[in-house]
Amino acid sequence: MFQFALKNVLSKPVRTSLAVIGMTVAIMGMVGLFSIAEGLDQAVGNTLDRAPGFVAMQRGAPIPLFSVLPKSWVEELESIPGVRAVSPECWARANVIDGQVVVSPPRLLCGSDIVRRNQIETGIYRDDIVQGRYLNKEDLNSFNCVVSLPIAEEYNKKVGDPVEVNGNELKIVGIYHTGSILLDVAIIIDDNTFRKMTRFNEETVSSFYIEKTADVSDDELIDRIQNHFRGRGPSAWQGSMLLGSPGLNPLSELVKSIDRFFKQGQQPTSPPATQPEAIPKESSQRNLTETKVADDPMEVRLATDWAGRFEKFAEDLDIALGLLTSLGILIAVVSVINTMLMSVSERMSEFGILRANGWSRLDLVKLIGWESFMLGLAGGLLGCGIGWGLTLLVNASFPAKFELYASPQLLISSLLFSCLLGVISGLYPAIWAARMSPMDAIRRN
Repeated sequence: MFQFALKNVLSKPVRTSLAVIGMTVAIMGMVGLFSIAEGLDQAVGNTLDRAPGFVAMQRGAPIPLFSVLPKSWVEELESIPGVRAVSPECWARANVIDGQVVVSPPRLLCGSDIVRRNQIETGIYRDDIVQGRYLNKEDLNSFNCVVSLPIAEEYNKKVGDPVEVNGNELKIVGIYHTGSILLDVAIIIDDNTFRKMTRFNEETVSSFYIEKTADVSDDELIDRIQNHFRGRGPSAWQGSMLLGSPGLNPLSELVKSIDRFFKQGQQPTSPPATQPEAIPKESSQRNLTETKVADDPMEVRLATDWAGRFEKFAEDLDIALGLLTSLGILIAVVSVINTMLMSVSERMSEFGILRANGWSRLDLVKLIGWESFMLGLAGGLLGCGIGWGLTLLVNASFPAKFELYASPQLLISSLLFSCLLGVISGLYPAIWAARMSPMDAIRRN
């Protein structure tokens, strides 16, 4: 049966090639598009796996670039039992490098507390130095910096060369390379120099990287940190910073008076005349939970836990990619159905003779099914091979912008899906041929 089906497929090379090309394009597009989502998942996973500690950011902030927390909290974090070391970090965009406006890929300035950073056992950038050295105490208040290898290659820099960032000339003392497009985007400088360059608020940071001691569990330390800072949300600490900021003392009494006025306006002037209705227990618990969440100024999680932030985005991306792929799949299915219909209609008399010689309707369905399966298999193999090759070509051509990944699971599932499409596409022609009587089929041609 298989050899007979293969002979029939090869008997019409032009028509068969067109059907295979249609399936190839659809599967190639499927592999290429879904490799974007898999590449993102892999990049996020590889990035977060390199940081075994905790990351503390402002609640609701997706990344440290959009997070703001008080700088003074670093001492409080260090005093919490179970905390071994804390490294505060400040982040900002590098908008202009060597006179060139930076748009894509983004480049970021990282202000690092060098002393505290070097107390961290696992240093993502420090452990990935490929040229020169990482920042140390000698670099305090200096314009020395460490840049990623992609940035050094893009601007043709090496250790010892100057690089102008946002109008400030820095000196490269080290080059790092992690292999992750999410990490190889930074220019790392001393925290004090960073604040001078960016006019970053002297009393805030973007995030804290925290390492724990071995005698405390992850969940226990998270609870300790969040309980310690509970009730100190942005409205609390930002207000206190405003009142205590240098240069604002002449206005402090005015600000306090306005604050007291609004607080008094929010309080009831007289007790309620009637007894308030009983609040349902479920509603009370929900309000209590919402209040606690609102009072938590920051989220503290293991770096690997932040991967959940990308799950929703990945799900939405998969839906969008599926919709884009469906158009190519529809074209491929129509192409295979058309090919099989033409093939079946031309061989109808042959099918009638086969029926007259003892072939059953199921035998005809199997024959046409094998033929359409071969079309799907050929298109799947070519589509997977070309799609995989294109992902490698894109990664090699644009290493700083793209990180596509066609996993073995994606390639195998795409191949199986192509074969299934081929079989499904041949069902209608097969059933149409099998339903005709032998004499009708013979007379048809």
